[in-house]
This record gives sequence, structure tokens and C-alpha cells, in this order.
Amino acid sequence: MALAIHSASPCLFAPTGSSNTNLFFFRNRSRIILTQKKCRVGVSQHKREISPCSLEPCPQRRIFRRDLALVLLGLSSVSVTFPFSAALAGEELKMASFMDEINAYSYLYPVELPSKKFLFKWVESRKPERYSSAAPLSPDAHLRIVSERVDIIDNLIISVTIGPPNSKFIKSKDKSMWTAKDVADSVLSDKSALRVTSSQRLAESSVLDTHSSEIDGERYWYYEYLVRKSPTRLDQESSIYRHYLSSTAERDGYLYSLSASTLSTQWKKMGPFLEKAVNSFRLVSPTEDYVPPYKDPWRFW
Repeated sequence: MALAIHSASPCLFAPTGSSNTNLFFFRNRSRIILTQKKCRVGVSQHKREISPCSLEPCPQRRIFRRDLALVLLGLSSVSVTFPFSAALAGEELKMASFMDEINAYSYLYPVELPSKKFLFKWVESRKPERYSSAAPLSPDAHLRIVSERVDIIDNLIISVTIGPPNSKFIKSKDKSMWTAKDVADSVLSDKSALRVTSSQRLAESSVLDTHSSEIDGERYWYYEYLVRKSPTRLDQESSIYRHYLSSTAERDGYLYSLSASTLSTQWKKMGPFLEKAVNSFRLVSPTEDYVPPYKDPWRFW
């Protein structure tokens, strides 16, 4: 855990080299936890806002931006409460549309539950970018995050990744032969920042359910899974996992995947809303702004 904290951008933590770095961090962590406890008195009365600049890294630390977001999500799980229950999942939910013309896909994400005056607090932690310049999720750089948004207060992540199929799990070029389990294993085997084998990365995840569906002539594979390894060590309960739902489609020889997740302890409350986001994921007709993943692989801007 110490490595993740000291790797994070100094924009949020004590300056590098300061003799009071640890003291600065723990004082600020205490303020975060205290603020969250105050929020339990009435979320509707005291709305908290997260400035997008809180997730912007200093130029020298850009590679750790996602790690920093996960650290903050771990902190936010200490004492967050929600003003609604799973029974409210069927109530009217306002959703906003997101379109990425660079990579030609779209999806909906929840923004408000009017009946409870509840607002989601999304921050676009990673704006859409071309595959060649996107941040890799594994040392081989096959799977990359092309966009991501987080709700730190409610402990939610929605991200879109692109990567080639893993030949160990998808052996045929005929998409009609692919099963949802094969696609899930292919994506999850590359979804790790650790320098381990693909089988070890796959072992970090536990697939709960898979299925596929054809929509407007395009095949989508859906899978639900748990990630056993916690993104931080701040929460010492080994029973706390991240619960994911994902949808994957194929185009130009690459897998496009949307994943939505929260902590397993919040799944009954947030799961139905994340499911709506995952089910709305679509590949759209490319415009002149579309950049295929295979184009200019050397280009990183």
C-alpha cells in the first residue's frame, strides 16, 4: 500500500522529499474519513462535490493516475452510506448519454434518482483517446483504457478498454464460434498491471455468469465477475471484492469492452444501475474522427 500512496501525484499528497510526508497523509486521511461520517447525517442536505482537478496528475506522474483514483475509492469505502435501497432500482432513473467518436462507441450512465433527490457524482478521470496513446492495463500493453469515469463518493467506476483477442482463449477468427466465457477469459487474462502471466491474472478474477446477445446485427458478450485482489490495503477485510459487469463487442480485430464496478458490499444498492449502463453499451457507425486501433501504433498523442 505504501508504494501506491507514494507513487500517487504530489498534487494531492505532500511534496516529494518532505520530512513530514507520512504525517501529512494521515492527517488528510483523517479529514476525509471525518468528512464522510458527517455526510451520513444527511446526504441530501450536504452535497459534496469533487473537483475534476483532484484527479489530474502532475506531468511527471501521469502513469499513476488510475492508481490514485483507486486509492481514493478505497478511502471512500470507509464509511459511505446510500440514501436508497435495492428496492428503488425499479424507480425512474435519469441517465446521460456518452459518445466517444474517436473510438466509435456510446453508452448511458446514471446521473440522478429524482424520487430520492440523489445525484451521482461522476468525474471524467480519463477523457477519450486513441488506442495507441491510451494507458495499458498490462505490461505487454495489449489491453488499454481509452476512457474512464469515476464516482469517488459512491465508489463506482465505468471504463472502456480496447485490446486484441487472446489467442489462448479465442482460437477461431469466426465470431459466431466465440462463447461469452471465452471472451471473458480473453479480456480478464490481460486485465492486470502486475508483471505476472496471463493465467495468474485470470486467477485474480472469478467469473459468476456469462451470456451473449445479438443487437442490430452485432454480437455482444456479457459477463459478471469478482476481482479478488483489492485495489488498496486500507480495507483489511478479505471478504471485500470489487464486483464487475462487462459487455464486449468486436470490431477491426479488436475487443471493445465496457466495465462497470463497485465494492461487493454495495452491489445490491448500485448493481442495478450499473447493469443499465453495461446493457446500453453499443459500437456506433464510425465518423471521420474515428481512429482504428491498428492505425499509427507508434503515435502516442
